[in-house]
Amino acid sequence: MKSILTPLGPKADKDTVRRHNLSLVLRAVRDEGERGDATRAAVAARVGLTRAAVSSLVEQLMDSGFLTESGKTFSGQAGRPGTALKVARTGPAGLGVEINIDYVSVCVVDLAGTGRVRQTEHLDNRGAPAGEALARAARLAARTLESAYEQELRPVGAALALPGLVSGGSVRQAPNLGWNEVPAQELFADALAALRPGRPALPVASENEANLAALAELWFGGLGDVRSFLYLTGEIGVGGALVLNGELLRGAHGFAGEIGHVVVDPAGPECRCGSRGCLEQYAGQAALLRAAGVEGIGGASGVLELERRAAAKDPRAVAAIGEAGRMLGRVLSGAVNLVDPDAVVLGGIYRGLMPWLARPADEELTGRVVSGLWSPGSGRLRASSVAGDAARGAAALVVQDVLDDPVAYAEPSGG
Repeated sequence: MKSILTPLGPKADKDTVRRHNLSLVLRAVRDEGERGDATRAAVAARVGLTRAAVSSLVEQLMDSGFLTESGKTFSGQAGRPGTALKVARTGPAGLGVEINIDYVSVCVVDLAGTGRVRQTEHLDNRGAPAGEALARAARLAARTLESAYEQELRPVGAALALPGLVSGGSVRQAPNLGWNEVPAQELFADALAALRPGRPALPVASENEANLAALAELWFGGLGDVRSFLYLTGEIGVGGALVLNGELLRGAHGFAGEIGHVVVDPAGPECRCGSRGCLEQYAGQAALLRAAGVEGIGGASGVLELERRAAAKDPRAVAAIGEAGRMLGRVLSGAVNLVDPDAVVLGGIYRGLMPWLARPADEELTGRVVSGLWSPGSGRLRASSVAGDAARGAAALVVQDVLDDPVAYAEPSGG
């Protein structure tokens, strides 16, 4: 009879166990350090290792530049004060690069998750060939890296946040950019390497931009105990991501979350994806500005003008945002009925439009969600935090790899 059990992997050796424990200790120091009480004793209690074992691991992490000591802490109990530990503000870091329709944003995040360098360029990527747009992003990334080196940070990898269907390092389809089967990861890595002759090539990863914005919200936002949420980001298009129990749901092929292309009206306006009546034709940036009568102003300037008009109670602007909110609520109610999240988080342009967007969206959710758990003002529909952006999520993705296996990212001897 054929066994249905998954074959077991090889037994963990001492080196594997130590690498795992180094990761445990580094993560514990980062988490405990946020409260200012990351002593060796506190870390030992958190990870379940002896204090002697933790002290040995801490020394290795300090020698490799991952941890520093920062004075004494006093518990208020008898005994000698402990020495406080913190993750280093120099050394390994992550580089995040968001390429969107009308801007490129690059940031560097250190091991504590702090954004240390940020550069953004507002430009129109829709008319540019993919290689040219990625080369622009590489130039901005190269300048950002130089600023990071000046702060004694050492980015050890880069991650691209890209709109559309992203899988295997390629953008399979990004309708608003006009990209199809673009090897974005390879093109960006080659462009960046060409700008940094004589320096080691940075490994590059890639992910959908809404997924990375959702992870940034999970790691850095103000969600509290919420670990399951649906995240929507409004830009030129409408992107979505789903986090369940603290884990990003990517789907069988990595394409989960394309909520902007849920059909609201089959007879509606033609969408760039080839379908008709998609949500982004009613709630995307271009649709909102057009409905509000904000003519001839696009991008961030157009959104700011829309906010200004809504604040001034311009009837057309308020009506346009309200209709977008209703359409969002209708589509979101189906998703909420399907996956039962604790909250829905609206980011991108929606964050600034929440004073006019939230009520109609909440009313639709209240009327259509069958659980009865949703009601206007319940707090389940909320705006994203300022920390929840895709570039920071991309940089933090690299940092997560460092935290998972610090040995792999230790400064080379003599480096």
